[in-house]
Amino acid sequence: MFEINPSASAPIWRQIEDGIRRMIVLGSLSPAAPVPSVRDLARELRVNPNTVARAYQRLIDSGVLVTRRGDGTYVADAPSQPRKSEKAEALKSAAANYAGAALAIGASVDEAVGEVESAYNRVVKEHRRSS
Repeated sequence: MFEINPSASAPIWRQIEDGIRRMIVLGSLSPAAPVPSVRDLARELRVNPNTVARAYQRLIDSGVLVTRRGDGTYVADAPSQPRKSEKAEALKSAAANYAGAALAIGASVDEAVGEVESAYNRVVKEHRRSS
């Protein structure tokens, strides 16, 4: 499915939320597809079920996931995308964290940008291969 990094600065629930969104955008999870139960995903990721429940609830509140009583949680038929301002803020935050890490190890701008492009392409390729 996806991995989380317990030592990352982003909270685990945010990493789960981002992982689900990424799977939808890349087509690994299609509209109306079921998502794992809270307990199953918590077991797979080795996290507290309440953490998964929080991520799922945020995705439900934002229209990305829907619940069907007695049947489970599914990707919405037309999952909403983050608003432009939300996307910009998330990118700005991630970029600031990455730029700080790149500076701390003495990487040049070109090296840092090259690694971002490589990572982006690698993530897209891995998700396409797993779907």
